[in-house]
Amino acid sequence: MTRPKEVISDFVTDGEELDRAVATLRPEQWELPTPAPGWTIAHQVAHLTATFNLAALAASDPAAFTRLANGLSDDFAKNVEDALAPYLAKPPDELLTHWRGSRSSAANALLAAPPEEMLPWLVNPLPPAILAAAGVMELFAHGQDIFDALGVSPARTDRIRHLVAFSVRTWTFGYVARGLPVPDVAFRFELVAPSGALWTYGPADGDQTIRGPAVDFCLLTTRRRHRADLALRAVGADADHWLDIAQAYRGPAGAGRRPGQFATTAAKHT
Repeated sequence: MTRPKEVISDFVTDGEELDRAVATLRPEQWELPTPAPGWTIAHQVAHLTATFNLAALAASDPAAFTRLANGLSDDFAKNVEDALAPYLAKPPDELLTHWRGSRSSAANALLAAPPEEMLPWLVNPLPPAILAAAGVMELFAHGQDIFDALGVSPARTDRIRHLVAFSVRTWTFGYVARGLPVPDVAFRFELVAPSGALWTYGPADGDQTIRGPAVDFCLLTTRRRHRADLALRAVGADADHWLDIAQAYRGPAGAGRRPGQFATTAAKHT
């Protein structure tokens, strides 16, 4: 079971680590392109700011969040553009201040919410711990884009277990995003943590299995690396297909990353 205080604490720590990576950037470095087409480092931080402000609102004022969500259009790209616009209009130092405030507000609101309360969210209501795990996913994914833009290899720790569990929980999202039928199958996941521990999920006798480094699994489910550049292996046709479409977030899958785009990173696993 996901413990709210633990995942929220790790969300705070992950945010602080990413903060240190951008806090000393020169103003022009905020305009560096990231692997996400059309997005600079400033776009990535603006997205995190907008997302964490939404999480804070969902946890502190569910009615206000619901009104806001009901006012969104059906145009996903426009909603994202509109959410980022006010933050992108700010100079880097002000954007950084807003991002710090959004992280603090989200963490405090999630801690204050009753652990079993279902908080409204963009698709389905979520308990605070799971919404915090989604925040860990956002930091991992958009942080990876920032690290890639800076040419930095982040040190990953066992805190990624929250993202691993979240990705297992949302294993159907890749099918939903593409309008594909969800197979009637229970996957087995056998993943090696940064510490060397083995994390397992799913039936021990499952015949559809995904194995490999937990960091690679997170890079796959956040679509920050192509499966060809990762050391993940599948047993079974359904599991193999899942490696092509895995994603831990709802909404359009996007183009993802190209095979070989980060081959130097993948070489560590070969």
